[in-house]
Amino acid sequence: MFAELAGITAAQLGVYPSLPGPELRSAARAAMGVLDLAAQDVRVERSWTDGDLAGEELSWSVGFGPRTHAYLLRPRDAAGPLPGVVALHCHGGMKWFGKEKIADGPSAPSPEVLRVRERLYGGRAYANELARRGFVVLAPDVLTWGSRRFPLGVDEPGPYDVAARDHEHVVAKHCAALGTSFAGVAAGEDLAAAAYLRSRPDVGPVGCAGLSGGGLRAALLGAFDPDIRAVVVTAMVSSFRDMLDGYVEKHTWMLWPPGLPRLGDWPDLVAARSPEPLMVQYALRDELFPEPGMRRAHAMIEERYRDAPGAYEAVWADVPHSFDVPMQERAFDWLARHLKE
Repeated sequence: MFAELAGITAAQLGVYPSLPGPELRSAARAAMGVLDLAAQDVRVERSWTDGDLAGEELSWSVGFGPRTHAYLLRPRDAAGPLPGVVALHCHGGMKWFGKEKIADGPSAPSPEVLRVRERLYGGRAYANELARRGFVVLAPDVLTWGSRRFPLGVDEPGPYDVAARDHEHVVAKHCAALGTSFAGVAAGEDLAAAAYLRSRPDVGPVGCAGLSGGGLRAALLGAFDPDIRAVVVTAMVSSFRDMLDGYVEKHTWMLWPPGLPRLGDWPDLVAARSPEPLMVQYALRDELFPEPGMRRAHAMIEERYRDAPGAYEAVWADVPHSFDVPMQERAFDWLARHLKE
């Protein structure tokens, strides 16, 4: 049925055109209903030190819902300004926690967080490791995760995550009914976080990075924020057209923003920031994306970067869906080259 429907939509709607990057960014932002949000009334909720790192838990309002909480991590004694990175947490099927999946705060991580890190992040809090490399790292929660989660009448991580999984389509439908989208709201919140990070006097050029759902957020932030200097997207890039047979249902509603296929394929939007620096890390044993889709995406991104030699770097890792330690180290070195120049 879907194969036949694909043929009809291709013929009648002309899906997956190849708009120029600036035109695609503008049209996709409008189609997704990306909100113009700001981090208002920023507060330092608590601060701590951890060996060679200094940390702060910040909170701010984006104008609706509970206050966003974020961890800000930086080398303890380093003089600024330092390059900044917005570190974007994954989906991971876990919404009770957000930033904690990738960043250590003043308290020990929970057993649930440790299990996610072992499965997806090589067992470590990559935001803290990145800060130790000389960056100011901001790891914010986003709508439906952590401090931004919905009150679903469940007060334990495991049962809450089950309830949140079944609630995600409700969030997406409400966003659509309000003229925006789940992806558009999340992108608006991440744009606000990046603008706050750039506003700090101790921060210089800013990039972003994320795995999976965090990679999706990094790609959107890179597409819609012209001041993001460098972007790392890990295990979140494939062509839509190669995902139609058995992969669509595996992904968050955020990956299916309304109207995007009539403007371009997902790799087109990921690469719409060309000629600005972009690293995409492909996990060859990724159970969430087909290898032909990753290969097609790589070719599409290369084409968009053909006049910007060296600005796009592809990493092919023989791993399952993850951002393991070797991939992290590769990304850290690349970010240092592009943000510390």
